[in-house]
Amino acid sequence: MLGRLFSFLYFCTKEVEMNKTKYCIAMIMAVFSVFAVRAQDKGDIVDQSDGYVWPVEQEVLDKLHQWQDLKFGVLLHWGIYSVPGIVESWSICDENWIRRDTTMTYQQYMDWYFSLADQLRPTQFDASQWAAVCRDAGMRYMVFTTKHHDGFCMWDSHETDFTIARHAFRDDSRRDVLRFVLDAFRKEQFMIGTYFSKPDWHSQYYWWDVYAKKGRNVNYPVDQYPWRWQQFRQFTHRQLREILSGYGSVDILWLDGGWVYPENRGQDIGMPEIAAMGRSLQPGLLVVDRTIQGLYENYQTPEQAIPDRQLDHPWESCITLSDDWGYVPHPRWKSAQQVIARLVEIVAKGGNLLLGVGPTPEGLIQPEAVSRLQEIGQWLRQNGRAIYGTVTTPVYHDGNVWFTRSKDSRTLFAIYVPGEDAQPVTTISWHGNLPQKGQTVRLTATGKKLRHTVSGDCVEVQLPAPTSEPFALEIGRR
Repeated sequence: MLGRLFSFLYFCTKEVEMNKTKYCIAMIMAVFSVFAVRAQDKGDIVDQSDGYVWPVEQEVLDKLHQWQDLKFGVLLHWGIYSVPGIVESWSICDENWIRRDTTMTYQQYMDWYFSLADQLRPTQFDASQWAAVCRDAGMRYMVFTTKHHDGFCMWDSHETDFTIARHAFRDDSRRDVLRFVLDAFRKEQFMIGTYFSKPDWHSQYYWWDVYAKKGRNVNYPVDQYPWRWQQFRQFTHRQLREILSGYGSVDILWLDGGWVYPENRGQDIGMPEIAAMGRSLQPGLLVVDRTIQGLYENYQTPEQAIPDRQLDHPWESCITLSDDWGYVPHPRWKSAQQVIARLVEIVAKGGNLLLGVGPTPEGLIQPEAVSRLQEIGQWLRQNGRAIYGTVTTPVYHDGNVWFTRSKDSRTLFAIYVPGEDAQPVTTISWHGNLPQKGQTVRLTATGKKLRHTVSGDCVEVQLPAPTSEPFALEIGRR
């Protein structure tokens, strides 16, 4: 099937060369929407590193604790891959999980992929819409992809011409996209994060045309060409300085590409210097060098997964709203209740949820995503006391009930999360975390006091009406 699709694609490419563009480009997009590699099919699902090292700087610790209280954020993937709606960057990488057709050469595909820079023209781009949607969803922090592995910059970098500001969008007053995105989210009081890819597959300092490209790593021997690697280090440092010095306050530097580290083929990009430079420009900056255990992974980031137990150090699960990080034409969405269930479990285990949302190539968040985010936000407005600013409790899970507590330990929260096909219930029960004498059990959403009975190590709570929706209860003295 894929062979026939790519044969057709190659034919269409030739037709484009003959100026029959309008019809064939539309067909190419349709082919690639079928071909798109979904996020869960990728060969690089990222687990957390094996250990954690607490930062030593007080400003960083203070920012880290502030971040832990926020619980819910958004990760926005947007780039040239959004135009055809395919997996971000990975289709240009030569790894065995990438599926290609033999009628199209690798170089032809690379040329087509990089030419998408001349098609990304987001005429409806509205960062204020993104920020308002995410605010209404109850999100409290954001991370925006300034540059993915393909090297395409979503800001007006002076280090390369491969930026949105110098291609199809260059004549638009909003061409320096990063500025508009960060400003819009700051106005909504978000903590600000910038995603940056350590590898750059467009840069001749990383993927040098003198050598064949094999896999995701630097494609030349660093020990034989140390001067060339030094050029890449300097290029990386200068780009990071642009992001951290020219776009207002930044709280998080979220570095992706965990295979770039000194022990792997000598790929040392100078993390101590990057962190020092970043914190001189942005005091207290959280540095997240994903999967590289040590002083520069200020919190861990398991991808598309939730740890199987509580963790006593900072972490977030980054999970997509659909199956994909970026925009695809026909996504398979998670329901709002599925996202809420993941959020509750993550918070009960001591983490944050960073939810992936991909704006369209036109520059908007899709209506289907908006409706789900609005539903999540409505739930958080009613039950957010059990989520935001909470801490873990030793007994954190029993059946369909998860537990958090207030920092002063005066209030315990029990959050009921029904299964996928759960029937309405009129009572819920759990073991452990029992109400003590004189304590009440109330609905967090309304404050209504509920009848409860304790028998041995089990408590049963009577609900005011049958429900199959998630909800939070408060156990405390009032």
